[in-house]
Amino acid sequence: MSTTPDTPEHQRLATANAPKGATPWRRFGPYLADRQWGTVREDYSAGGDAWHATTHDMARSYAYRWGEEGIGGISDDKQRLCFAPAFWNGQDSILKERLFGLSGPEGNHGEDVKELYYYLDNTPTHSYMQMLYKYPQRAFPYEWLVQENGRRNRHKPEFELLDTAVFHENHYFDICLEYAKASPTDLLIELTVYNRGPEDAPLHVLPQLWFRNTWSWGSDAYRPQLRADADGHLEVAHRELPALRLYCEPLDEQAPELLFCDNQTNCQRLFGVAAPAEERFFKDGINDFVLHNRADAVNPERVGTKAAAHYRLLVPAGQQRRLRWRLGPPELAAPFADFDQLMQQRRDETDQFYAALQADIGDADARNVQRQALAGMLWSKQFYYYDVPEWLTGDPAFPPPPESRQHGRNAHWRHLNNADVISMPDTWEYPWYAAWDLAFHCVPLAMVDAHFAKHQLGLLLQDWYMHPNGQLPAYEWNFSDVNPPVHAWATWRVYKMDQKQRGEGDVAFLEASFHRLLLNFAWWVNRKDVEDRNVFEGGFLGLDNIGVFDRSADLPPGTFMEQADGTSWMAMYALDMMRIALELTKTNPIYQDMASKFFEHFLYIADAMAGMNGSPDSLDLWDDEDGFYYDVLNTPERGRQPLKVRSLVGLVPLFAVEVLDEDLMREMPTFVARMSWFLEHRPQLAALVSRWQEPGKGRRHLLSLLRGHRMKLLLKRMLDPAEFLSDYGIRSLSKYHHEHPYVYHTPEKDFTVRYEPAESETDLFGGNSNWRGPVWLPMNFLIIESLQRFHHYYGDEFKVEYPTGSGEYCTLLGIADALTARLTRLFLRDAQGRRPALGPDPHVQDDPHFKDFLLFHEYFHAETGQGLGASHQTGWTGLIAKLLHPRRPDGSLFAGVSDEQEEQQQLQEPVPAEPGK
Repeated sequence: MSTTPDTPEHQRLATANAPKGATPWRRFGPYLADRQWGTVREDYSAGGDAWHATTHDMARSYAYRWGEEGIGGISDDKQRLCFAPAFWNGQDSILKERLFGLSGPEGNHGEDVKELYYYLDNTPTHSYMQMLYKYPQRAFPYEWLVQENGRRNRHKPEFELLDTAVFHENHYFDICLEYAKASPTDLLIELTVYNRGPEDAPLHVLPQLWFRNTWSWGSDAYRPQLRADADGHLEVAHRELPALRLYCEPLDEQAPELLFCDNQTNCQRLFGVAAPAEERFFKDGINDFVLHNRADAVNPERVGTKAAAHYRLLVPAGQQRRLRWRLGPPELAAPFADFDQLMQQRRDETDQFYAALQADIGDADARNVQRQALAGMLWSKQFYYYDVPEWLTGDPAFPPPPESRQHGRNAHWRHLNNADVISMPDTWEYPWYAAWDLAFHCVPLAMVDAHFAKHQLGLLLQDWYMHPNGQLPAYEWNFSDVNPPVHAWATWRVYKMDQKQRGEGDVAFLEASFHRLLLNFAWWVNRKDVEDRNVFEGGFLGLDNIGVFDRSADLPPGTFMEQADGTSWMAMYALDMMRIALELTKTNPIYQDMASKFFEHFLYIADAMAGMNGSPDSLDLWDDEDGFYYDVLNTPERGRQPLKVRSLVGLVPLFAVEVLDEDLMREMPTFVARMSWFLEHRPQLAALVSRWQEPGKGRRHLLSLLRGHRMKLLLKRMLDPAEFLSDYGIRSLSKYHHEHPYVYHTPEKDFTVRYEPAESETDLFGGNSNWRGPVWLPMNFLIIESLQRFHHYYGDEFKVEYPTGSGEYCTLLGIADALTARLTRLFLRDAQGRRPALGPDPHVQDDPHFKDFLLFHEYFHAETGQGLGASHQTGWTGLIAKLLHPRRPDGSLFAGVSDEQEEQQQLQEPVPAEPGK
């Protein structure tokens, strides 16, 4: 039976997802990037220096090849037509058309956006969206931010916008931007400017409409057109879009001035080269007209491919002004007559949608955090366009790229051609997809839009994404890098969530995904098991600087790494594939053979990891004396050397766990027969991992890399406050290494790993992020899920000391609940009304115009909980939305964890203080 509510937004979703005659409610959405400059796609340099190939300073004059950017902007799903507001406070040296931030080389901890903006609300069909941008009334401190961060080293914190003087005495505007859809191609846009300062302040507001440049590259010369009509509105003419008009409401009975130019590069300004005679009105023309009174910069014919309506406001101190626009069909006679009614209706429907989702969350603060987390997930959908063969070859209208490009970045991905709306990790800091990030994104996305989550997982498995050899693309800086193989895990989780919502499983989605995942699994087996012993490498595996040295770097001849995490990820992968195959067996018994294949593969990996097969070359990544898993480095000179760094690498074995119930087993006779034969003839495997002769609670059988003894030893480390256990979750590196750094000695140099709870103090691989101490949501999420699954097998009789050294013992489910509470504590108000993730700044913590607005950072300070890294990492940090959801009466917190009807008591979370409204 379906559990989907019947709110207007759910009804829109149903029509948008209809297999036939779907209504295109998702056609327009927040699909603009927050940053297009500094991306690999726009880099045509000889050396592949993306940060200098296109810069923030160039951006206002440079017509992008592959995408567009804006502040709180929208576009259609192919980014043909774009809309975003621009601002000028009368003080800045440039028009505020895009968010400013430091490039990777400029920041003392890597790239970093230097603006204040918040994604406050959104629905899956984008029928209603709201974001908030805080714009200083004083000159924006561009140079100060660059220079001061340039002076700071990695041991100092980043210098942020709030550290400058521009927000002192509240000399800033709160600019609230709202969108509502009357229909899929009829959009209402409302912008409200609040003057938070003590004095009246001027503000220029320019809603801008433009086309992505598709005509300058030599393949298609068709040029769409924007034109002023007789009533002072903007006509939109594009052969691939319906006829549209941007209706611009007058301000104080004064119609705005319409300004036109073209989305063309100003070659004279950027390169000192004269443009063709027919090109006179460049992309920066509106900027030059508003700031420098250059009438020759805009087209007097009031036609072009980029246009703006120029409003001049004077906002009284402490008051507000409102502007309204409507992008809709050209035949609307009174476009603003029903505007307020429709806008309020969509707000109310959004409230209904989230009320249905949050019916079991009693605390208003938790509802606020969850809703903003999901809003950020939905705002972070971006049209991503990258045709690698065209990028490598170049465009007909331009000289070919340098020869070095043919052998450089992504040269081995000539099949890849992406042009889709994709969930981004952070559309300013990481405006490109990443394979394992995306897998985590899909879990919270499935809470509100399982159809989109399934589509996202399916995208990376398509021929134009997946490499012909079976590898999934990592991210645009290097598609060949290797991310942890979590795609099968996410596929199974999203399938189960969707099944609970709809009342039936999408078997077609699961089956199609399974066949493509087979290719990826084979790639791992063939490419990452160097010695053919079921012990896997994988490189940095998304954990950047967690190792002694860059694990993605080429090692000297004869040297190789046995990775505890790489091998454990593959064990988890095998179990996930087994579980999917067992589900598919319910509709097609032939999949029992595939389930057996992955069952056996898991046991071989587990055997290799434990080093108990008795062979002369038996491996062992487990250190019994330390009670921990370590990477092992093999060198011709020293042989096998465990790298005794206590990090998340040694906790990943927890993730490879599955529980099989007797009811399921009875439905799979072929699978059970093959499994029984295998275990009878490989008795050491059954004794090692499966507990086959010792069924657990309710006749369940455990498949895991860890037996009870080893798991207790591992948890003793993990739950020790002096090691991994922080007040805000599990640290990525043991605190033990603060006083006892690990040092690996070589004749050339020493390599040191020290506990760093905050920003990275080293630029070793991924210097803009840190895995040497901070708390990361996705890994904590998997730890919690694994503990729940272990409890599903062991039951309440199995208890572990929590925290280590406390003398108190707790079930694994209780520990999972406690870790969930620690993570949610990052965002929820404490007894003093403060949110740890917001950091120490009293302005942010206490000011009524800041304290209830959330940022979802990339990772968190392990001692204070302060958010660090990318500030709008609403991708995998959006998992907090799932953690805030109460456990169902059957005891399961995550869909698919306890789906075998285990009866457990519902989680009761502490209720934080009520937030101010």
